[in-house]
Amino acid sequence: MPRASRPWSPTRCADDTKGQTCFICTQALHWKSKEGLVRMCACRGTAGFAHVSCLAEQAKILVAEGEENNLGAKARTERWHRWDECSLCKQRYDGVVRCALSWGCWKTYVGRPETDEARRLAMSLLGNGLFDAEHYEEALSVRETELSMLHRIKAPEYNILCAQGNLAISYEWVDRNDEALRIRRDLYAGRLKQNGEEHKDTLIEANNLANLLFHLDRFEEVKSLSRKTMPVARRVLGEGHGLTLRILLSYGRVLYRDPDASPDDLREAVTTLEETERIARRVFGGAHSLTKAIERHLQNARAALRVHETLSPKG
Repeated sequence: MPRASRPWSPTRCADDTKGQTCFICTQALHWKSKEGLVRMCACRGTAGFAHVSCLAEQAKILVAEGEENNLGAKARTERWHRWDECSLCKQRYDGVVRCALSWGCWKTYVGRPETDEARRLAMSLLGNGLFDAEHYEEALSVRETELSMLHRIKAPEYNILCAQGNLAISYEWVDRNDEALRIRRDLYAGRLKQNGEEHKDTLIEANNLANLLFHLDRFEEVKSLSRKTMPVARRVLGEGHGLTLRILLSYGRVLYRDPDASPDDLREAVTTLEETERIARRVFGGAHSLTKAIERHLQNARAALRVHETLSPKG
């Protein structure tokens, strides 16, 4: 397992924390660690500021209460989400905050047996947190270890599929694309067969496959897959869901990045990304990484369209 001396930095999250207090302990500085405040979710105004230590302690207590009181699966799942989801806006934490919480989660449950559910979930959360904070090699190490463990303890097929999907993402980000593409195609086909096209897990695999195909310059395959999944995501998840926005981003991006893009492709790219950026800004705010990514691609699409219009002869 990888080690990190300091997987997050409070200074990276402190731009808008001046004069605010933690919504959990109501203090500006943590009483013990003296750490500052963070907020990397979709909360607005004065809501959502907290200390990572307070967020971790809150999650730890809620999960422990659920275990001690033998709550049902739904209640336990809701409590577990405090490790990576804001209790106020219900959006997943982003970047270094998610990474920091994932380390806190892993440290809390690492001493339990491999077959313990909390330990297995903590390992998965750690891999995701490291990846979200761009520690790609460390995330790969965790995810390979996780998949090996799941096979060893004969975990349910669903858990193994999820781990394979995460591993494929890590392979892609360390340029092991042949391994990633093989897993991605198998996973998407398997999800379609097992769950059907409207299941969220199927849509996730479709988007992951589209992203990998894009990076391998297989643009026509991306367009075909995106056109199939966009209306399904809008219908099933809603236009403001993060996954729907990512699928729309994938489509808008490939339209303007394709070297053979037509004028109509470029205009459609701009229109798609403008709509997607407006929705993302309304749902997540302008500081969220997804909103920023959409905005960046929108600027690139507009620039590509301007170049075409400048070079094209006047009619």
